[in-house]
Amino acid sequence: MSGLFDVAKKAYLTARRRTTPVQMTQVAPTQMMQVHTEKVWAFAFFKDGRRIVTPRNKTLQIWDVEKRTSVGEPFEGHSDFVYSVAVSPDDRRFASGGGTGTIIVWDIDRKQMLFKLEKHTSLVRSVCFSPDGKRLASASWDKKVIIWDAETGAALSTLQSTRSSVFCVAFSPDGLKLAAGEYGTIRVWSTNNVVNILFVINAHHGFIESIVWTPDSQQLVSASHDQTIKFWDSSNGTQIGQPCTGHTHDINSLAISSDASFVATVSFDKTVRLWSTESHKQIGQQLKHTTRAFSVAISPNGELLVSGDYDGNLQFWSIEDLLSTTPETDSSYYLYLAHRSKVRLGQKLHAEALADANKVIELNPKSHLGFELKHAALRGAEHHGDAAEASTTMPPMSDDVPGPQIRQQLQQYVSLSEVEDAIRRAIHTQLENAPLRLIDTSTGRLCNRDAQINAFTESTQYKELLRSFDTHGSLQMERIQNAVAKYFSWVMLSHRWERKEPLLRDIQNTAIYNLDPVGNIVKLQKFCKIARKAGYRWAWNDTCCIDQYNNVEVQQSVNSMFVWYHYSALTIVYLSDVLPSSKSGALANSSWNTRGWTVQEFLAPKIVLFYQADWTLYLNDRSCNHKQSVSIMRELEESTGINARALADFRPGTRDAREKLQWTSNRETTLEEDIAYSLFGIFGVHLTVIYGERRQNALGRLLQEIIAHSGDITALDWVGQSSDFNSCLPAEISSYKAPPSTPPSLSEHDMQISVSTLRNIVALESASKLYTTLENLGVPRFANARLQLPCIAFPLTEVRRRPGQGEAKCFTYDVKADGLQDLQITTQDKLVRFSPAKRTRQTFLLVRPWTRYLLGLPHFAELPDIDDENSVEDDWSVPESAVEQEPVDSEQTERAFRLIVRLGQPFGALLLAQQSSGEYKRIASDNNIIAQVRDVTSVDNMMDVRALEIL
Repeated sequence: MSGLFDVAKKAYLTARRRTTPVQMTQVAPTQMMQVHTEKVWAFAFFKDGRRIVTPRNKTLQIWDVEKRTSVGEPFEGHSDFVYSVAVSPDDRRFASGGGTGTIIVWDIDRKQMLFKLEKHTSLVRSVCFSPDGKRLASASWDKKVIIWDAETGAALSTLQSTRSSVFCVAFSPDGLKLAAGEYGTIRVWSTNNVVNILFVINAHHGFIESIVWTPDSQQLVSASHDQTIKFWDSSNGTQIGQPCTGHTHDINSLAISSDASFVATVSFDKTVRLWSTESHKQIGQQLKHTTRAFSVAISPNGELLVSGDYDGNLQFWSIEDLLSTTPETDSSYYLYLAHRSKVRLGQKLHAEALADANKVIELNPKSHLGFELKHAALRGAEHHGDAAEASTTMPPMSDDVPGPQIRQQLQQYVSLSEVEDAIRRAIHTQLENAPLRLIDTSTGRLCNRDAQINAFTESTQYKELLRSFDTHGSLQMERIQNAVAKYFSWVMLSHRWERKEPLLRDIQNTAIYNLDPVGNIVKLQKFCKIARKAGYRWAWNDTCCIDQYNNVEVQQSVNSMFVWYHYSALTIVYLSDVLPSSKSGALANSSWNTRGWTVQEFLAPKIVLFYQADWTLYLNDRSCNHKQSVSIMRELEESTGINARALADFRPGTRDAREKLQWTSNRETTLEEDIAYSLFGIFGVHLTVIYGERRQNALGRLLQEIIAHSGDITALDWVGQSSDFNSCLPAEISSYKAPPSTPPSLSEHDMQISVSTLRNIVALESASKLYTTLENLGVPRFANARLQLPCIAFPLTEVRRRPGQGEAKCFTYDVKADGLQDLQITTQDKLVRFSPAKRTRQTFLLVRPWTRYLLGLPHFAELPDIDDENSVEDDWSVPESAVEQEPVDSEQTERAFRLIVRLGQPFGALLLAQQSSGEYKRIASDNNIIAQVRDVTSVDNMMDVRALEIL
């Protein structure tokens, strides 16, 4: 032991013998790189620290930081200069904001645009991703902050400023808050409820160009044109300490180190400056540009400071060089020593690292960082007793707690604070998919998330978890995650609402077990007791765990409910009308099986148990999961029409939309809009909840989102009345009761015969031209209640109403159309009757909605797994003879003729009538309109390919 301390003491005393401060010399940038011919408005590091992305006029370019060279081709798509850029947490996407208000989200690996966001009307000055990468926030000169779904491009919320343009926006690292800077003020919202502002900070006397959060989310730092940098308590918006002053012109950009020890700023005064987050004083000397500086960032690994200026240059500065020039008399000198101690730990120079750590502690006795470094150095030298002593004398965690970079260096050394931090992260992850409120089944009290966390930290489970970690051992995240998941697991209730259900206000300030056991209070009490008996601490019931009078909370709950059920440990289905000892079939006949909301409440969870009216298990089935019960699953499959695979392992999404709509076509809801809202989770969409908009509008918005997102036109396959939202959509979901129109498909033998016949009749040039035309046809686009539908059109030439129908409610018409066989259409609408001898000015069309499946291309989601034992190698191999004998384009030719054969088969057609404005409206029919081309060899009759706009 003495050897280590002797070396440490010698190094320490050598440092102490210095009687004068470090000589102040001008630090030059390690390198400069020109990335632009104009101002460098913004740039962003990738999380790997090896690349940056910068705007270049109307394009963006990725650069290799080490080589200082561009990577790949520019990203093109903006029509104006790019002013902001942000990289997603997983380094797979980045977002850029332009001068016209357009935001583009890019896929980096595929080097292409994912989607273009166009709700802003002026320059987008700032963009940022949420810590989980699921949301994107943007700030614009149009006085708006918009929060977007980063995975779909949907606008989730628009936050309007009444004062000025918005210059910057930032999510807190814990994802719980969002801050935006404008003229003089900072507004802060909770990301769980962006309608109401948490607080407004009257921060500066000028434009606030930049804001950043400390890594622990406890402080907010702002920089302004008033030449000051200020620190704010993120819990209430009060100022912390004095402002940083020294710049002589507007401050344009701000960055914070990963360990929160200092911030960097750039200004029109042509300087870059570092500031201590503890003393708020400048660290070292100012760094100089030859022209105005506009942007700044610190690399994630903490090694580089990069600043951009008006001449299009990026200057790279070594942070080690910057901190090493800080004089010893400066109270922030310990930053360099801490940095060097960390580097020496990585080099296994434990004695030297210990000397630096002791110096850090002397300069700042409250430095948690200093003790962490000391503990790590002693542990590295295998002096565990002294390391334990250093750990026990460690002060509380403060702002100088090690950042991600230092923690990565010290990950083999675990302390109590690291365990607590790991537990906090595990809790945050666990509660991301949990309901906003839950009932504590042990006390019967309703708890929000803070109350749940407090209960955990006071529990014996928490204390046992802490004790289970030897402070000299490694951090085992799996143990922590399992303990947290077990404690915070919750049980969901699925039931039919009845009269006088207990609401949140009825139980908010009392224990449910203390309420009189009458009416539906009994149901709630029984449910919680069964959940508690099953070993679960938390339970959720939709009647009382949602504030039904809070529109924001209702909206969040509706859009999250599928996820809550999916991640629940157990879902209990209560069948209030199924009597004890009921036989099989009672579940199928239960009113629970007729309600709209209960579809997702059964499909979403992994584990489900059915209970009868007396709270005994249905059919006395005591298995741990009724989704594994053959008899119960068969009963549900037969009564709902939902296939067994979906019942057991459902996956949300817009695929197979028509089938899912048929599942719910017989369902009912108390509120008419809920027939659509109850399907949000099933289709995996997030839409605004607007009670009062009426059923047709709610269903229309949902179907519009499904078609726009997936391009799946099967949702247009219905019979009944048209919706006021769009004539191509039904007014009622019951229009999907009828099975989808699926004309019989040809066998492969018949297909081959038909193709052989066509080869002798149809010119290859005509077949290829039709195939190319349809292959290049776009996908359906649906927005603002307008559908752009790619289709093959067949103009009507004659419409005659059948005689003898009198005043019937429905009318049957004989219809002729160019290129189609004659057919009949039955509809409640009175059609204009016309013929070649008696023409009409209005245009009527029968159209075949286009789907790319007709091209015969493989659907990759349906291809067999190459490791599947059942896959047949011959299905994938090509005979050598075929390779030698067939021409290169034989496959394309084959597909062209196969397409014509498919187009010759019967198909479900839509009847459209052109309006005076040029768009079309669908004329609904009471039966599927099944049409067929008259002569499949007459390719010209199938060449009227269009994209029609339908109202």
